[in-house]
Amino acid sequence: MAVVTMVEYGSLPAVRISAADGAQATVALFGAHLLSWRTADGKERLFCSSRTALDGSKAIRGGVPVIFPQFNVRGDGPRHGFARVSTWRLADSGSDGALAWAEFALTPDDLPPAAAQAWPHAFALRLRFALQGDTLELNFTVRNTGAEAFPFGVALHTYFDVGQLAATRIDGLLGASYTDHQLSTGVQEQASLSFEQKHDRLYQATPALTLHTADATLRLEQQDFKQWVVWNPGAADAAALADLADDEYLRFVCIEPALVDQQALAAGAEWNGRHRIVCAARA
Repeated sequence: MAVVTMVEYGSLPAVRISAADGAQATVALFGAHLLSWRTADGKERLFCSSRTALDGSKAIRGGVPVIFPQFNVRGDGPRHGFARVSTWRLADSGSDGALAWAEFALTPDDLPPAAAQAWPHAFALRLRFALQGDTLELNFTVRNTGAEAFPFGVALHTYFDVGQLAATRIDGLLGASYTDHQLSTGVQEQASLSFEQKHDRLYQATPALTLHTADATLRLEQQDFKQWVVWNPGAADAAALADLADDEYLRFVCIEPALVDQQALAAGAEWNGRHRIVCAARA
């Protein structure tokens, strides 16, 4: 049967979601951060840095950081916003046959006074994780509970464990326009995207991508986000990151559904974004 239990991950209080078929996910209350996702075969599908802090002192490197209310520095607040370094609440959980799920919530009442004053808007965030077998689905809801519109951007910054970066490719971006980290623009001309050096691009959203790794194929779907962000730091940038071992960039690629430019959410309005991942292990 499906089970949702409280556990510790490092020094962080966390929720473990266990489906009846053996699929399992672990979500820290700190950041509503998905730290681990194991498909029903027991294989870990997410990467988490061996050097990241797991005590709530800083943002976590790996898993799925939750970006809100701004992407990177595209806003007036702290880089990537406050959601990833705030303590969320377990709002609900349950099961539906083989499906197990848990939902986490964040409102201004959950924030430290300084953070609440720095972004003085009334909001309610909900993030729902549901899993079974080889499928994981994330549903992110942003609701404006105040009397005035506010600007927001969002992303689910997913680190996939690919095993060997050299054996990794992404299909589904052919013809998609992009902007890279140097603000250069272009169009993806190759049917398959592979990795030989640093890669940091914002691609226009396509309905689905296919991630091929050394031992699996994953189909990634999104709804109501506007971009796919594809990132790997490469050797030089990885060496400059204190919370990432120098060679760990060879083990992951980040593919995230995103809304990178802040848009206005009217008073009383709600935005919903969906990210679905289906894994098929190779023979």
